[in-house]
Amino acid sequence: MINLHKKVARLAVAATVSAIALAGTASSTVAQEVTLRLHQFLPAQANVPKNVLDPWADKIEAESDGRIKIERYPAMQLGGKPPELINQVIDGAVDIVWTVAGYTPGRFPRAEVFELPFTMTDAESMSRAYWKLAEETMMDEDFKLFKPLGLWVHGPGVIHSSKPITTLDDLNGVKLRAPTRVTNKLFSNLGATPVGMPVPAIPEALSKGVIDASVIPWEVVGALKVNELVGNHTEFPGDALYTTSFIFAMNKDKYDALPDDLKAIIDANSGEDFSAFAGKQMQTDDAGPRAAAVERGNNIITQTPEQIAEWRTAAQGTIDEWIAEMDAKGIDGKALKDRAAELMAN
Repeated sequence: MINLHKKVARLAVAATVSAIALAGTASSTVAQEVTLRLHQFLPAQANVPKNVLDPWADKIEAESDGRIKIERYPAMQLGGKPPELINQVIDGAVDIVWTVAGYTPGRFPRAEVFELPFTMTDAESMSRAYWKLAEETMMDEDFKLFKPLGLWVHGPGVIHSSKPITTLDDLNGVKLRAPTRVTNKLFSNLGATPVGMPVPAIPEALSKGVIDASVIPWEVVGALKVNELVGNHTEFPGDALYTTSFIFAMNKDKYDALPDDLKAIIDANSGEDFSAFAGKQMQTDDAGPRAAAVERGNNIITQTPEQIAEWRTAAQGTIDEWIAEMDAKGIDGKALKDRAAELMAN
């Protein structure tokens, strides 16, 4: 009888161990780690990776209890050039990218509406409007090949130049780097000679005299050391000359393959509020590099309201051309511009 009790006890223990093992296997399957590779074009110490992308990735990792791991690859470490980023995420060569919409000219025409001259208000409200307008007009058109995680713009664009640029006439013949098709068209119409290149190429181009000036926001000036390469900075307070549209995107198949609870974590940290945060953070990060340029004794050229009115009048032709181009593509350019303005005002 005692032996029978022992045998039953052993069977019970074995059954318990088996159950625990099975539960552990199921648990490990559920908790299997997902690794996502995030690729972008700026050095890791630049403000956007440090203050926007890394906090986003850290939050995803924390809220998933480590089930999602995000490997960060700055400065094109996984290969290719910045204009190739959007195809890298579409093709699945990488899982997530942050890029400039205008690095592939004409590919995202509706996003260009936020780059039109003197459309900029502040980066937070404009970024929120960018996401809303995308939900209305872009998700099933321009952005249908990937999953947008965030869409935002930077703070007011500034002209950084080797020689002072105070008036429109000062732009004549200046070899100037601009970020996108719209901004290249703008500065060409204003008399400059635009030279297209991704932002990481700016320091070498300035140091070698390939360009005389560049337009970028203050926030990236420090990482690129532009305030050490040129001594003049032309600002348009209250009426930004231009801004740039960014895309933060995930490969669709990679997202679709995630379990629903991990998709929910990605979704909760993406979208309109995240876009607004990213835009606001970029504009906030303008302050440090600007202060550093002032401390160096660089020449900050502040345009007066009267001067800005002259630039605005000169820039109107670029807006009219863009609307005509959109109309030719079957997109109502004026309606898109009006809707963007309406969303920014709300």
